[in-house]
Amino acid sequence: MTTTAPPPPPSPQDAAASVATPASPANPLAAGAVRRPSRGRRVAVTLGALAQLAAVGVVGSLVFGLLITLLSAGVGLLPALGIGLLFLVAFVYAMYATAWLEYERVEGLFGFGLRSLAPVPRDRPGFGGWLRCLWRQLIDGAMWRGIASAAIATILGLFVLPLVGALASSIVLLFAPLLGGDTIVLPIVRTQVAAEWAIVAGILGIIVTLALLIGIALLHAVLARAILVPSREAQFAEQARTAGTQRASAVRAGEVERTRIERDLHDGVQPRLVSVAMTLGLAQQKIDDDPAAAKGLIDEAHTSTKAAITELRQLARGIHASVLDDRGLDAALSALAARSHVPVQLDVRVDGRCSRTADAAVYFAIAESLTNAAKHSRAAETRVVVRTRDDGGARTLWARVEDNGVGGARVLPGGGLDGITNRIIAAGGTTRLDSPAGGPTSLEVSVPCAS
Repeated sequence: MTTTAPPPPPSPQDAAASVATPASPANPLAAGAVRRPSRGRRVAVTLGALAQLAAVGVVGSLVFGLLITLLSAGVGLLPALGIGLLFLVAFVYAMYATAWLEYERVEGLFGFGLRSLAPVPRDRPGFGGWLRCLWRQLIDGAMWRGIASAAIATILGLFVLPLVGALASSIVLLFAPLLGGDTIVLPIVRTQVAAEWAIVAGILGIIVTLALLIGIALLHAVLARAILVPSREAQFAEQARTAGTQRASAVRAGEVERTRIERDLHDGVQPRLVSVAMTLGLAQQKIDDDPAAAKGLIDEAHTSTKAAITELRQLARGIHASVLDDRGLDAALSALAARSHVPVQLDVRVDGRCSRTADAAVYFAIAESLTNAAKHSRAAETRVVVRTRDDGGARTLWARVEDNGVGGARVLPGGGLDGITNRIIAAGGTTRLDSPAGGPTSLEVSVPCAS
């Protein structure tokens, strides 16, 4: 097995204007990859960074002032009938919005390949689940990295505005002898010098202020990369953790599916085939003495055989839906809705085809949800919505199944919802179940199209 030496670390100039390959599920280490930009690109990025820092220096000061005000009001008003909780909730959402804007700003400026900051998903239904989600959002490390980057950008921006003013004053000094006067006042240091030194002072001022401005732009690029772009070790660790989770979920999904097949064979097809064999045995005994009764038994065995074939076909369809490969997800779901015992409103808007793994995971999640609705929820109607979405540059297949049943669905080990969860996680996706007592029940699944 051949090995390659690790690439050298990027220079500050590269970091200031690097263009990265977009991160994707198939290439999780692409975030932060560096490609040598052109000189014009580097100049444009540097000027853009300075312009953004100047704006962030003003706007960021107001934003962080608002955040501090919300936090202070929330903590101070907590004893007053819990009114402070409203301010604390607003504080968390404002923090997330600030971090999200910072990720988008840095990615749009430098092109590090960062994904959009996604909110922490709810893992439990009801008000308690919302509070838990709010707390997890507050302690989310990615959000705090965005806040740290925004704070540093605000501080750097506060230096940019005076330096821009000093640069403009230095340019004016070049023309100071034309304005007359014996002395001039140098910008920033506010020192008086003789007018004949105005041109020299102006040139030195331009050189110093430009150097400081370019240094701030490069420092901003380096710090933004260090804060927002995960290190290679962290990316490898995250990749290994994700792969381990998906492998464990795939094994668990296989076990649940095997148990379901064994149960369906043992409780359905096997007793029916045993009954067919017994019926044919009785017909064999009566065929000489009572041909009419034997004919009736053969007809009964024939009917049971056709029923067994139907059950085997449904069982095979539960293992693999061939219509998915032949006609795609839309047609497969249409056939599934037509066979459902509960009326289904189907709304599928899929732009192109996703991978076979993604289509199969979403199809079986919807199929199991419709089965649960027919068996347990006592629902009169179900609604299925399927969409393709753009999630931070990566296409995802999203589906939502909702019924108007009695609710109270829970993920139990070995149950249908457990199988859905494991199958979706194995495909690299996420699930969200909301089923309060009294209904309705909704299940959302999202799977990367390239899984």
